[in-house]
Amino acid sequence: MLTALRCPDGNTLASASTDTTVRLWNANDGNEIRTLSGHTAAVITVAFSPDGNTLASACWDFTVRLWDPNDGSEIRTYTEHTNNANAVAFSPDSTIVASTSADRTIHMWTVSE
Repeated sequence: MLTALRCPDGNTLASASTDTTVRLWNANDGNEIRTLSGHTAAVITVAFSPDGNTLASACWDFTVRLWDPNDGSEIRTYTEHTNNANAVAFSPDSTIVASTSADRTIHMWTVSE
């Protein structure tokens, strides 16, 4: 199931897409803000950090990517999964991102590293 989530600021939505992109939308008028490209397979889920400064995406290309939602730049790519990445979530203090995969693993990373 693909996801779409609202940023904690309430003004931005992020959506996962089977076309390998993540899209950011203006929550007030529905207009697209930008498209985030870099994945090579279906993006299954997205998650904003609680502070709204980072967006994570989990993809069937076995990767998890972190993005800056303010300018659309890619911050980091995690490649430790050996099968589809299916879920992603942040710790309440926005310092840890965790992901699950069809490879039956959970990985956790410090966001600032």
